[in-house]
Amino acid sequence: MRTYFLVFIFSFLSLGIAAQTTQTIRGSVVDKVNKQPLIGASVILIDSTLTNAVAADVDGNFRISNVPLGRRTIRINYLGYKEAAVTVVVTSGKEIVLNLELEESVVQGREVNIVVERRKDVPLNQMTTVSARSFTIEETQRYAGSLNDPSRMAANYAGVSGANDSRNDIIIRGNSPLGVLWRLNGIDIPNPNHFGSLGSTGGPVSILNNNVLTNSDFITSAFPAEYGNANAGVFDLKMRTGNNEKFEFLGQVGFNGFELGAEGPLSKKNGATFLLNYRYSTLGVFKALGINFGTGSAVPQYQDVSFNIDIPTKKLGKFNIFGLGGISYVEVLDKDRDTTQVNLYGPEGRTDGYFGNNMGAIAISNLHFFNLNTYGKLTLSLNYAGESYKVDSISTTTELPYPTYRNNSYNNRYSANYFISKKISSRDNIKAGITLDNYHFSLVDSFLTDAIIFQTGTNSSGSASLVQSYIQLQHKFTDKLSVTAGIHHQYFQLNESSATEPRVGFKYAPNDRTSFSLGAGLHHQIQPFYAYFYKTPIGNNNYLNTNANLDFSRSVHYVAAFDKNLGNNVRIKSEVYYQDLSRVPVMMRLSHYSLINEGADFGVSGVDSLVNKGTGFNYGLELTLEKFYSKGYYFLFTTSLFESKYKGSDNVLRNTAFNGNYVLNVLGGKEWTIKKQNTIAINIKSTLAGGRRYIPIDFAASALSGSTEYLFNQAYEQRFKDYFRSDIKFSYRINKKRLTHEISLDINNVLGIKNIFQQRYDPNSNSLITEYQIGFFPIPQYRILF
Repeated sequence: MRTYFLVFIFSFLSLGIAAQTTQTIRGSVVDKVNKQPLIGASVILIDSTLTNAVAADVDGNFRISNVPLGRRTIRINYLGYKEAAVTVVVTSGKEIVLNLELEESVVQGREVNIVVERRKDVPLNQMTTVSARSFTIEETQRYAGSLNDPSRMAANYAGVSGANDSRNDIIIRGNSPLGVLWRLNGIDIPNPNHFGSLGSTGGPVSILNNNVLTNSDFITSAFPAEYGNANAGVFDLKMRTGNNEKFEFLGQVGFNGFELGAEGPLSKKNGATFLLNYRYSTLGVFKALGINFGTGSAVPQYQDVSFNIDIPTKKLGKFNIFGLGGISYVEVLDKDRDTTQVNLYGPEGRTDGYFGNNMGAIAISNLHFFNLNTYGKLTLSLNYAGESYKVDSISTTTELPYPTYRNNSYNNRYSANYFISKKISSRDNIKAGITLDNYHFSLVDSFLTDAIIFQTGTNSSGSASLVQSYIQLQHKFTDKLSVTAGIHHQYFQLNESSATEPRVGFKYAPNDRTSFSLGAGLHHQIQPFYAYFYKTPIGNNNYLNTNANLDFSRSVHYVAAFDKNLGNNVRIKSEVYYQDLSRVPVMMRLSHYSLINEGADFGVSGVDSLVNKGTGFNYGLELTLEKFYSKGYYFLFTTSLFESKYKGSDNVLRNTAFNGNYVLNVLGGKEWTIKKQNTIAINIKSTLAGGRRYIPIDFAASALSGSTEYLFNQAYEQRFKDYFRSDIKFSYRINKKRLTHEISLDINNVLGIKNIFQQRYDPNSNSLITEYQIGFFPIPQYRILF
């Protein structure tokens, strides 16, 4: 609490500083494909009372001084390129630095490819034709309930639903969240979340720091050939570079932690910069305020760091050193458990759990230009993910703990990635690349069986390699019609499995406001590493590795999209899709089980004797109506109607665990300017969705055995009652001289709706207990920029 006191004292003292009413916007304008500067490009501030226009210099750089605070729109023109516009939020505490990329057209122009408030339908990756959108980091800060988390923000988009309130796993079109690929600055990274177990892609708190990210892409289907080893979707995230002219600092206190940030020039001579942010958990403060987030009296501890160093050179190209990492730990004890709330960090039942997770990624890259139309990029990286779990059950007779589960595992990945991109003409560009991943792993876990025997689940260590390569080409027949085609190939050395994946996309835009798109692609993904090494006991402490030869899971995507701009700031979009899934691991003996359902719970299942004979399919319709921010307000309506089915080895067609059938999101916000430099905003969000699928509990069998027993023959037939939640966020931005304060209150589940998470059998009371998701949850935040 002392830290809170010092922060607010400093804040009130700083309020007396004279207000600053203008700021600087600067940056660069380059060609989208070959990254060459566009000398003389016009950059015009179009919504100011001042007439302010500048031209990019010989390096493509521009600067607009004395820009009034608030939301401002800039228009960019260049001969032979299509006009573009970008909207930014100008504050007194931080300069706006923009790296703008324009795309040449066939006739003699190119279309801008920026994350723009007015054109968020256009992804940054121009090879993407369907099921993609760019998003601004400002959206993760603005949207109610997003908690500065890209995953929670993406749950507002059509085709996406959150797994539960306690975690940020995202379910894309009925697929398991394990099928999502996380990519940062061009490298694939492990699960970027605190308390995220090996093989999963989500967690309660994000390690990703939106204060160091810049505009990025989110792709939900039929992604281009450069993305591999994923069946569901792609988060293609990018870090911004630090300010290359002056030092800037940030302080923040909120749900994600106490945070300090710094950026600035390392050398003004060559433009080298640094960017560094550190966070430490604040959940102890929320607990002291009486806010329950599902761990009883336990207080999760975590911290993380993110950094980005950019070093341009004249002869050797540009070097980039970046990384992020986080550590987390929590003890969830039975005596402190709240039995009415879902347990966010541990298993169900009467247990004492001790959970630790670590994650890290560090990389160095070099961007080198061979000539005006060709460049290549080499990236070397190291990723780490580890977990240490200890679970003890509480005896119903002695009330003493006894060991039931142990896990101490890690997975290192050494990677080398190289690609080359060439702009052949205004009609054609090509990109090809290769990635070499070498995994070093140690997977050790064991558990107590019903026969009171401590059995080994996995006990394997070693190395394995995954090789991916691709080539993709974009051809523009005219400015209205383009095609993107490519091939991705994967080879997994562990069991010598391979896959070749053709991808294709078409886009037809008869005018500037309307477009039709088609996309199709074949996608494969290796299994979570633990799945390959889960062992089958054969007696006398001997085990057989029955999963070693598992092949890739396979998914074929088909998508059709229609996009219509209803004016400068409003658009409507619809997509229909079908996905055919095959080669999914299922059990050799007859069973409902399929790895297609992994990711629905806190951890991952350990199942032996698997074969690639499972199938499934997803299909659906998505609608989006969106007004981009203008005239002080915005709104977003998204609707998803879908079916997600599968067959296990028993050949029974069932709902997947993620088949909620529908999701409806309604968002909006309004902003008011006060005294020309301060801002008050209110943002709201409501979500209505189908309830969670579940496997019913066999009460009679549970009462007989004294532990939870399930009716597996009825797996996922039923849903809990529909999920409904409303969030509201209030914020106030105060601009002073070279200083900006941002104060906000984000209230999750403002109506206190009791959404069911799960049911469990309680042997003490011989009854079924319903556990609910998080209730009324207020989250204050303070942020300072200077």
